[in-house]
Amino acid sequence: MRTIRYREIAEDLRRRVAEGELGAGRVLPSEAELSATYEVSRVTIRKALELLRQDGLVDSRQGFGWFVAVDPVSQSLGRLGTIESQLAESGAAPVRKILDFGFVGAPSEVADVLGPGQVLRVRRVNLADGAPFARVTVWCPERLGAQLSRADVERASFYDLIGVPLGGATQTIGAGAASDADAAVLHVPVGSPVLVCDRVTRDAEGTPVLVSEHVFPAHLTEFVVDLPHVAGSISPTGIRLVD
Repeated sequence: MRTIRYREIAEDLRRRVAEGELGAGRVLPSEAELSATYEVSRVTIRKALELLRQDGLVDSRQGFGWFVAVDPVSQSLGRLGTIESQLAESGAAPVRKILDFGFVGAPSEVADVLGPGQVLRVRRVNLADGAPFARVTVWCPERLGAQLSRADVERASFYDLIGVPLGGATQTIGAGAASDADAAVLHVPVGSPVLVCDRVTRDAEGTPVLVSEHVFPAHLTEFVVDLPHVAGSISPTGIRLVD
């Protein structure tokens, strides 16, 4: 008896995942694209994908479509750490890929924190096991970044490079939608859900020394904070209304 077509498609997709063509967390082609590739209806494609979902191989989320299932990386909010250290702790191999490196006039929102003048702006993508995990842009005052090279910031964290003792950081996390540029870098659909983290890092004396923006596809990471004390409300702490 001939194998039912949707099962054939499911097995072919399973093979593509096993061979690494479709890696963990990777967004699959749309149902319409898969329908055209396999020359079947979208109903057949959906049945194949549901079969793989039952096996825990793929999953779907509003705004993303279908993607290869992956356990999100848990990032602790209780300490000042780097993406690389969080990925390494999760068992993934972290790599930085520099997209842009250069000195620019500080944008107004950065100048409000670091002061006016030139800043080193570095835009990069962080990879986890070879797949895009985050797009990061860092702004550093010229006095701290003048001696840094593109190779420096590709091999090491700003925390290790700027040469000042660090005191802490303030991080704001909100929901966003992937821009055209970020979608291309992160390999996700335009407009798909992302987590946007804006961070201001201070030196030991409390002076801001770095401003950074981190954009994560929402299905790849989660942020965890320990709440050691019970207050009068069970609502999450740190919530504020956005204008």
